Amino acid sequence: MSSDSATPLYASSIAIVSGLYSIGSAAGTMMSVPMMTAAALGIGGWVMLLLGIVVLVHGIVLLTSLADRLGRRSGPLMVLWAVVMLLNQALSAAVAGWGMPGSRMNGSSMMAGVGWDTGMVAIAVLMLASGLIMSSRASSDTGM
Repeated sequence: MSSDSATPLYASSIAIVSGLYSIGSAAGTMMSVPMMTAAALGIGGWVMLLLGIVVLVHGIVLLTSLADRLGRRSGPLMVLWAVVMLLNQALSAAVAGWGMPGSRMNGSSMMAGVGWDTGMVAIAVLMLASGLIMSSRASSDTGM
């Protein structure tokens, strides 16, 4: 297997882990807060849940023959997903009520609903790097 054929596999694993982490974080929050309704998830929680689903599907598609249909768009899509995740984390840290109730700030619950999810930030940075690598390889393959 050449490094070019391994790149989508790496990207897929990052996308699948990221998607599952996003979905799990949102679902875990919904189940851990007593009497919590879906409306109490917060805008950031909904963004995390919906983006998690999209990213998970993208990761799975990269493992199928449909990956060829995505072609060179896969790298920029990975960059887009990563940027949205990072922006969502920044808004969760900066805007009261944006993040999910019980969100952590550096691993603690000092400020419920406000803070960075350091795990999500780390995964988003990996996804950003993967998307940039995929994009640069796609442009070098076309001679750009």
